[in-house]
Amino acid sequence: MRGRAALALIAALSLCVGLVAGLRLAHRIDPGASAAGTTAAAPLPPLPALGADFSGIARRATPAVVNISALQVYRTERSPFFSDPFFREFFGQDSPFRMPQEERKTSLGSGVLVRSDGLIVTNNHVIEHAREIAITTAARRRLKGTLVGTDPVTDIAVIKVEGTGFPTLPWGDSSKAEVGEYVIAVGNPFRLNQTVTMGIISATGRSNVGIVDYEDFIQTDAAINPGNSGGALVDGRAELIGINTAIYSETGGYQGIGFAVPSNLARKVVEQLLAKGRVVRGWIGITRVTDVTEDTAATLGLRGVQGIVVMELIRRSPADVAGVLPGDVIVAVDGREVEDAGQLRNELARAEVGTQLRLTLLRQGRKLDVRVPVEERRPDA
Repeated sequence: MRGRAALALIAALSLCVGLVAGLRLAHRIDPGASAAGTTAAAPLPPLPALGADFSGIARRATPAVVNISALQVYRTERSPFFSDPFFREFFGQDSPFRMPQEERKTSLGSGVLVRSDGLIVTNNHVIEHAREIAITTAARRRLKGTLVGTDPVTDIAVIKVEGTGFPTLPWGDSSKAEVGEYVIAVGNPFRLNQTVTMGIISATGRSNVGIVDYEDFIQTDAAINPGNSGGALVDGRAELIGINTAIYSETGGYQGIGFAVPSNLARKVVEQLLAKGRVVRGWIGITRVTDVTEDTAATLGLRGVQGIVVMELIRRSPADVAGVLPGDVIVAVDGREVEDAGQLRNELARAEVGTQLRLTLLRQGRKLDVRVPVEERRPDA
């Protein structure tokens, strides 16, 4: 009996040891091991979390963006004989056979509905010289557009279509736009209506780009192509923070650098065009300035290259009466540092007529403040 009991105990212990070993083996073998005992490849890592979903913003924005087709007419002087090179060379450009003719072409662009009664904001260059303006909404309604007003120096124009209940985009505050912030551009590039592209704000306050007189652009890498002009730049709150205006391109296509007129500037232009039919801008009589360079800084005894040098101003103008002199270096306006001539131009454009600007000047190494009254800019200024 004792022998049998000992054998039973040994068998039980062996079974326990086998189970434990099996459990350990099962723990070590990859769950994907093949029947032949080979270990399968390690499992794939989980997919990364998807980025922000812009579909809701796009649904909110696209109905308010319209297609604009403008028939532009230009006056030219041509002669049917001028297709012949010999005739052109023999008679020259002042030939009596030259006659005025009209050249027609169609400009395509985009616009943004900002009021439910059909008020549309776009670029001036989209409708410049337009004899007819056709609007196609996102709902495929074709409407006749009437020009309300234009401001070429900011490249903003306002159009009106008849009707009510149009979908709109609310104005956003472009002063809160931050570099790195996600944005979407909505427009009609290459006749592809209601195209939405996504990117980030690459820079703010871009000037000296050479596009228009008053430049304070939002730069973005959201894809903007021909036909996007006048379309919407929309932030993550589905608000309009810019009117897409231009691209920097060596090929004519998208290269990751687009510019939009900030909404605060565009809105101010729109309000003045509606109220007065024109845009009133500030003027103080400074007619020519130059940026401070290392050479001018050394000549004037400046410590840095920040600011602009006053080169010319009109006698008895507000700046002259306030005591500004040629050679003064403007380093700040109302406490805001001025880095280049474009920034000073924008400061003057934003200034309300009848108010005063506090210019901080450097003169012969001494800093002083002068207060200059802002007058309305003269047509010839």
